[in-house]
Amino acid sequence: MRFLPTDEQSDFARTLRSLLGSARVPATVRAWADGDAGPGRALWSRLAGTGLFALAVPEAYEGAGLLLPELSLGFVELGRAGVPGPVVESAAVSVLLAELADEALAKRFLPGLALGETSATLTLPGGSPYALDADAATYCFAVSAAGELRLAGGTGGAGGTGGAGARGATGATGEPLRSTDPARRLSLPPADGGELLAAGPGVARAAEVAGRWARLLTAAQCLGVGEALLARTVEYAKQRTQFGTPIGSFQAVKHRLADTLLALEFARPLVWAAALSPAPGEVAAAKLSAGEACYRAAMTALQLHGAVGYTEELDLSLWLRRARPLRDAWGTPSACRAEVLRSLTPPRR
Repeated sequence: MRFLPTDEQSDFARTLRSLLGSARVPATVRAWADGDAGPGRALWSRLAGTGLFALAVPEAYEGAGLLLPELSLGFVELGRAGVPGPVVESAAVSVLLAELADEALAKRFLPGLALGETSATLTLPGGSPYALDADAATYCFAVSAAGELRLAGGTGGAGGTGGAGARGATGATGEPLRSTDPARRLSLPPADGGELLAAGPGVARAAEVAGRWARLLTAAQCLGVGEALLARTVEYAKQRTQFGTPIGSFQAVKHRLADTLLALEFARPLVWAAALSPAPGEVAAAKLSAGEACYRAAMTALQLHGAVGYTEELDLSLWLRRARPLRDAWGTPSACRAEVLRSLTPPRR
């Protein structure tokens, strides 16, 4: 089993990193937090051109196939750049619809998601009741505990983020709530549930697979966010001086940075292993490790930057505020620990 990317996979990741490096992502994040989805839509379109969103869609519906390792690599880059929006949820919806194997639903939604022409958000049983960025997504899907898949608002708006589906999804919930990350806008789905798309055991099975993909892709984002925070903190430690000496030369600072690096490097193979074999326990271990490493990187960055780390004007704050919500999204540390324990406990006879 390989735990390192192939040359082709590495080239794909470098392409994404180059694209995002020239895309002025911090300005896009700030605009997204202020309710202006225009720059985010433009970035979404550029990302679609790399084939990123097609990696979660079968080839029969304009996709590249369900390629979780490649998609995970891409989501590390999204986390590293701090890309806003329901990127995880859109991929999870694509997987959900693919797993349902409903031809009519697949034709209706998957081509647009694969090409980046539309976006989606999603809530699943056992997860958060809040839909991420429902006010900016084209579609807002929800799976109930009874095994019903519904499209909030029932309009199925198209035309990219911010379509009619998003307006229907949030109309009954008022203004979106905010998490500790202003660019993560949370809404409760409408009380009426919306258009019923499918129901039955097949929906529950598909939702379980989609939830696993969402958890792993969030872990990949955590890894990218943690790497970005560490890189910025190392650079700052080289420049910031105390007593005429760069703080990066102090033993305590070196140890703190080394511990942060070790946590991220320990999480990396767990993420790749889960991408190759996405069993529930493997995915939970990856999310737990990457989420905690990301949060550690945020605390290290905040401590070593000092008071300047709190300022909104500093781009660092965009990643600092994202670390904890991502750590808890699609599986809190306690939920992931419980899943890992279940996977290690032999079944009773």
